[in-house]
Amino acid sequence: MEQTDKFKRVKYIRSLEKFVKSIVGIIKRDDFDENLFKQRVEKSFEILKKVEPVYLDQSYTKGLVEFVNLSLSSTNKDELLKSFNQLEKIKNLKYKKEKHKKSFNEYEY
Repeated sequence: MEQTDKFKRVKYIRSLEKFVKSIVGIIKRDDFDENLFKQRVEKSFEILKKVEPVYLDQSYTKGLVEFVNLSLSSTNKDELLKSFNQLEKIKNLKYKKEKHKKSFNEYEY
């Protein structure tokens, strides 16, 4: 039972990330076209609907869901880019190394 929950969660997270990646590709383009954006969102959302949603409790995964909901409701390029950048910040927080922070605090001047 626990294995299947884990598989469902991983599949859902991967689908969310795939959705975000496809949307961000259009948002970052210089020649942003609102109609093309709407088409891509609809196409990506059709794929996402096939996956069963599960409960997500981490800040990054919750951010993915929020970004998907925002992209479904808004076509404002600046707002979407800002939201995506915040999502990337959350994702990159887990890669900071504690050992490097500690070494700077150990030195006395």
